[in-house]
Amino acid sequence: MTGGDTGGPGREPVLTPHLLRDWSLPSPGGGKEGRGRVIVVGGSRATPGAVRLAAEAALRSGAGKLQIATAGSVAPGLAIHIPESKTVGLAEREDGELAVAGADTIVGLARACDAVVLGPGIGDKTAATDLLAEVIPRLETTLVLDALGLAYVTENPDGLRHLGGRVVLSPNPKELARTLDVDEQDVEADTPGHATELARRVGAVVVSGTATSWVATPDGGLWRDESGSYGLGISGSGDVKAGIVAGLLARGAEPAQAAAWATYCHGRAGEHLSARVGPTGFLARELLPEVPRILVGIAS
Repeated sequence: MTGGDTGGPGREPVLTPHLLRDWSLPSPGGGKEGRGRVIVVGGSRATPGAVRLAAEAALRSGAGKLQIATAGSVAPGLAIHIPESKTVGLAEREDGELAVAGADTIVGLARACDAVVLGPGIGDKTAATDLLAEVIPRLETTLVLDALGLAYVTENPDGLRHLGGRVVLSPNPKELARTLDVDEQDVEADTPGHATELARRVGAVVVSGTATSWVATPDGGLWRDESGSYGLGISGSGDVKAGIVAGLLARGAEPAQAAAWATYCHGRAGEHLSARVGPTGFLARELLPEVPRILVGIAS
């Protein structure tokens, strides 16, 4: 692992283009098969947009092929809006949330993928935990857990160990507090400490924060990111970040590397839009076209 000295309180390296260039991503050259395949699983009848944002972000960050698995009632619409994807409809509960009956389909699709995103757009905690309890123990590939997908970790603290650290969690501070069963004020007072604790406890890379973001690894590694703008505090922003992480993982990046690059890229995208549109008022989907330009700029 590279990425700078990560030891000691107050000595966490700040993510910068120079640090990331020294921690260069796998080459994006070659055909679509060589850049990896991502599957994004989530959504519901009421919230298909989260899946769309994460899925497009995976392609924008360089993944070669994309699959989407979402509620059957909205799958045809997503297939039209993202024609670059293979979109599969899953069984739904009466309330439009994903049903456990879709677990076998998800596992079967995931076997052919290099990175799996679980959680964007799932709107019910029980739906998330019931479904993921039937999916995650059977996965063998790199995993990104986002939004209510983290409820699985709350219920199953050791449920990711079989993946050998090939997991990235992307909780916001509220989700981080809920996953650790602590007060949100405690997380706000010491986000890096709580992110590090969750990373150690479950054996995964953790990305969390607000104005300052943190990337923590199970072995105690910690990076600080100060990029970004207030405008990133908007619906769908986290889904975009999760998709960027997955796209970089599919290209062959290590979990900590993908998390660090995605966090900085996401923040810089917000800065670009703040300068062009205004400090607030831009939309999460407007982050997407910024991603490839920023990745190239960092690497140059």
